[in-house]
Amino acid sequence: MEANPVGDVFLRLINAQLDIGFGQPILWREVVGNLFGLASALWGMRRRVMAWPIGILGNVLLFTVFLGGVFATPQDRDLWGQAGRQVFFLVTSAYGWWRWARFRSASAESFGVEPGWADARGRLQLLIAGAVGIAGFYVILRALGSWGPLADAWILTGSILATYGMARGWTEFWLIWVAVDLVGVPLLWSAGYYPSALMYAFYGLFCLVGFIAWRRTQLREPATSD
Repeated sequence: MEANPVGDVFLRLINAQLDIGFGQPILWREVVGNLFGLASALWGMRRRVMAWPIGILGNVLLFTVFLGGVFATPQDRDLWGQAGRQVFFLVTSAYGWWRWARFRSASAESFGVEPGWADARGRLQLLIAGAVGIAGFYVILRALGSWGPLADAWILTGSILATYGMARGWTEFWLIWVAVDLVGVPLLWSAGYYPSALMYAFYGLFCLVGFIAWRRTQLREPATSD
């Protein structure tokens, strides 16, 4: 079989590792995937439509990282909840991308959403979806042998709810992310995903800043009913 130089370069890039003294190498694509996630959060705080496609790129990279047993990462552990949420992110992000782009076109504004609190119906949806999601995903993730299935179930459920809330322009989504990060940091650190754990810690602080920024915007520009 003839050598494929392009394919070889691609594989080297995908499998490139970084050794920073944690006892095991770290994949560059885990670092890059989290940086895409951070960029998405920054654009999201500014309510720019670009937040969604940037986030999708990070989701694709992180999907391969968290299936360590499948893609032979240094951790060699499968966090099915972490990997699964990347798939849900793709679906929810596509919805958010469409919704924000539609708002921007209709309003002739540079941003994609007007921040506002969820109404009583919206909060009830979040509570019901949260309870059902945690219970259902816990059963599935435990059966799959995921690392820390209960914590992973909450991270998966909370991430979906937060992304959906962001798409709807609900200011509460920032606080849901904080709750996700509080669980995600110890879970990922114990599993050896150090860049993701550190990024989760930073995300938690950043989400508090994002919440304050959206709240200030909300006070200046009261959202119309949705």
